Amino acid sequence: MSRKMKNKVITNLLIERIASEGKCVGYHEGKVVFVSNVAPGDMVDVRITRGKSSFMEGEAINFHEYSKDRIDPFCSHFGVCGGCKWQHINYDLQKNYKRQQVVDQFQRIAKVPIPEVAPILGSSETKYYRNKLDFTFSNSRWLTREEINSGKEFERNALGFHIPKMFDKIVDIEHCYLQGGISNNVRNSLREFALSNQLSFYDIRNQVGLLRNLIIRTTSMGQTMVIVQFGENDPESIPMVMEFLKNKFPEITSLLYVINTKGNETFHDLEIVNYAGLPYIEEEMEGLKFRVGPKSFYQTNSKQAYELYKVARDFAELKGDEVVYDLYTGTGTIANFVAKNAKQVIGVEYVEAAIEDAKLNSQINGIENTLFYAGDMKDILTEDFISNHAKPDVVITDPPRAGMHEDVVNMLLRLESPTIVYVSCNPATQARDVALLAEKYQVERIQPVDMFPQTYHVENVVRLTLKS
Repeated sequence: MSRKMKNKVITNLLIERIASEGKCVGYHEGKVVFVSNVAPGDMVDVRITRGKSSFMEGEAINFHEYSKDRIDPFCSHFGVCGGCKWQHINYDLQKNYKRQQVVDQFQRIAKVPIPEVAPILGSSETKYYRNKLDFTFSNSRWLTREEINSGKEFERNALGFHIPKMFDKIVDIEHCYLQGGISNNVRNSLREFALSNQLSFYDIRNQVGLLRNLIIRTTSMGQTMVIVQFGENDPESIPMVMEFLKNKFPEITSLLYVINTKGNETFHDLEIVNYAGLPYIEEEMEGLKFRVGPKSFYQTNSKQAYELYKVARDFAELKGDEVVYDLYTGTGTIANFVAKNAKQVIGVEYVEAAIEDAKLNSQINGIENTLFYAGDMKDILTEDFISNHAKPDVVITDPPRAGMHEDVVNMLLRLESPTIVYVSCNPATQARDVALLAEKYQVERIQPVDMFPQTYHVENVVRLTLKS
């Protein structure tokens, strides 16, 4: 970026539309200007923070006129923590923008003929809809500009969320509207307990400190799992913390901890200690129970996950005699959900603990027509694997945000399953994969689903059929 452009102020910029990742767009002298924390219809002055030959990025420093579609954010942390970037936009408009995001990605990336994209399925709950949140302990609390300018001393320990693009700064969260139940009370009580007992909060730069991470998972059945991640193996402090949580919150049905001295917070390769209660929680869907362990993936919005899975089942058009491959099966939720409508369902997932949960989920629900395998998708889904199992009539795939590995796409092209149902949390990578699959497949149906109100994220389901 040229020095002339940086800190340049563009006055009276009309914000015209929403772009990817929740940013909005205005136009200045033929260039696109990306601006955060604004809404289409706002008239703003923008200070440029980054510029290229074809676009600029900036921050709004003054509002001349507010959009008619704006609403008042309900969270005191809005605009700082970065978790709910669209709280200032009414929900109907959020849904419209998310549907348009799907349309744009398929037109720009997939570049294949598509049917009319169905209206997005909105979430019945727009607050307290998440069943899992991760909070980070830090000795480097984010200070506001006012706090810094005051010259006063402030408590620097914090328990909350990372500031966007700042790995070592944490917003101290007072109340989060994403997760209900006892989530806020657990977080705030544990922070107060740690401060009053002078327990060390994690220093991510030097990688030292006792309290590192707090994970809270809940279910629609009223169960709660709490996982405390410790950065040090302290035989005196760890039991003190866990005993406090056990006594303060008897509602916790699964209380666990992990000692993690690695350079990152992932703990799939670490031992989880079951301190009190059961080592899992259970979710329910259409009378089926799904066991979720501390290392298991489960869709973050439980109620909306049910709507999503109904769409996937509908798109599969199962009649009862089909063999279904469920790729990236997680804890086998989709596999077990559709099993009663299929002859056999084969699930594949790279997290071994999740596959063990998937097998248990089949067992506790009396489902006998499922098989599950753990390993990297591109390594498992080979010619030998196919030859040892029935060829799929339907493939359901629900990959992570990065989409499917190219080897998996190529295997699907060789398999020539009559139907592929592609569930995605990232329409951009989904569109990329659909473009590759277009060699043999056509898009029949597209259904966006909103799993994450107040954010720009959108889930999307596509039905692909083999070209004749």
